[in-house]
Amino acid sequence: MDANQFRSAAHAAIEEIISYYATLATRPVLSPVSPGYLSAQLPPDAPVKGEAWPAIQADIEAKIMPGITHWQSPDFMAYFPAGTTFPSMLGELYSASLTGAAFNWQCSPAVTELETVVLDWLARMSGLPEAFLSRGAGGGVVHGSASEAVVTVMVCARDRYLREATRGLGAEAAEMEVGRLRGRLVALGSEGAHSSSVKAAKIAGTRWRSVPVCEEDDWAMRGRALEQVLRECEEQGLVPFYITATLGTTATCAVDNFAEIAAVLRAHPLIWVHVDAAYAGAALICPEYQHLSAPLAAFDSYNVNMHKWLLVNFDASCLFVRRRADLTATLSVTPSYLRNGFSATGLVTDYRDWQIPLGRRFRALKIWFVMRSYGVSGMQEVLRRHVRWGETFAGWVGGRPDLFALVARPAFALTVLRVRPGGEGEGEEVTRGNEVTQRVYDQVMREGKIFLTSSEVGRWCTIRVVSANPLAREENLRAAFEMLVRIAEEVLGVRGKGGDEKGVNGVNGVNGCLGTP
Repeated sequence: MDANQFRSAAHAAIEEIISYYATLATRPVLSPVSPGYLSAQLPPDAPVKGEAWPAIQADIEAKIMPGITHWQSPDFMAYFPAGTTFPSMLGELYSASLTGAAFNWQCSPAVTELETVVLDWLARMSGLPEAFLSRGAGGGVVHGSASEAVVTVMVCARDRYLREATRGLGAEAAEMEVGRLRGRLVALGSEGAHSSSVKAAKIAGTRWRSVPVCEEDDWAMRGRALEQVLRECEEQGLVPFYITATLGTTATCAVDNFAEIAAVLRAHPLIWVHVDAAYAGAALICPEYQHLSAPLAAFDSYNVNMHKWLLVNFDASCLFVRRRADLTATLSVTPSYLRNGFSATGLVTDYRDWQIPLGRRFRALKIWFVMRSYGVSGMQEVLRRHVRWGETFAGWVGGRPDLFALVARPAFALTVLRVRPGGEGEGEEVTRGNEVTQRVYDQVMREGKIFLTSSEVGRWCTIRVVSANPLAREENLRAAFEMLVRIAEEVLGVRGKGGDEKGVNGVNGVNGCLGTP
């Protein structure tokens, strides 16, 4: 493909992408294909001779699109969003054209320096403590995912603990003590912590213990529960070295009690605390959420995924640390072929020493494009709109107590609900409620018009509805609620008993009801 062919192909690709987004709402959100659908349509070997671009492009719609679940669809309300915007796509285009491994400053100074700048911008936008900015001992780095960030900081936490626990010992004694401690190390996190923390403990070669949470505490990790687990670890001869605290758990968007956690850990200064804010941390760019930022000063690291709710496409996971030396002490390995005068001066940042991989992409470019295109106020307005819709959806759910119950307070554009079976005692209600909730969810998925996810929260089987898709509109949420009402009434056999009086929204003739302009 020469430059003229690229120009023609690129124009055609851009037009097709624009058309895709213009028609996205008309496409089924869930892919209808069966496993193996694509291999049956493609030859077993790569083509011997090259093909013309029009033939390749035609297969996007014919072969690829049938197997795509449309995460950008306004009917995608599952998991957490993986949003994107046109400025972000342009950033990827430029990044691909400027591609390089970019493992140190010399490889492309702009790649490193722009990353430092935009992460400082994000830290200030989010009201993060000064310790997380690059001008001090800390700073930020872009990783591929929150899971990568958790593995990175847990490995560094392990090594920091072992260094500090053996400080002052002779080399042989330190080696013996490290060997003794390694088998006793245990990482902690709440029952609501993301599974990536459990996986990270496996990778780091340590044990894992969960801290119980309960409905009375809004599913948040509290100081007294943490203190109890720390005491149990001590009784079992285990050595806690790391804790994942969460700002916005996956199941309910619960926020752990940072103040209580910090108070408990004053007696355990060697434990590394990482705050996983992969989704909900985006909200910190709005001043009304920045009361959650100040307590982070007591912790070691913090992570937020811009590729979820901050209009930047995957991957753009932003990790901030209070002391970058805690990363580089473990991750810095400099063979002769990576040595250079700039790195040797100590005046530049080599982000290869802040991550597990060596090479890295120019991800800061798309972040820069989005921040400049939307501005802070534009990004804030998008998030506030999604939060309002989430509160509206939760209001509709609360307006139909004959059908639904909220399992957690609506938070960060997430609503978590269950179906109420009605009529049974408490024990029977849990069993029957979980059964009917699962049946409602299964029917929603069979119909395939919207995509939701379910989750276990405490005793309950729940349905999660996320209103933070960049292309979603309130009418999409109204349609989703209408579907849930219809299917719940069918499953419970109560059609017309609860819905006729209040209407499908559970709202008595106020603005926002279905059918109102």
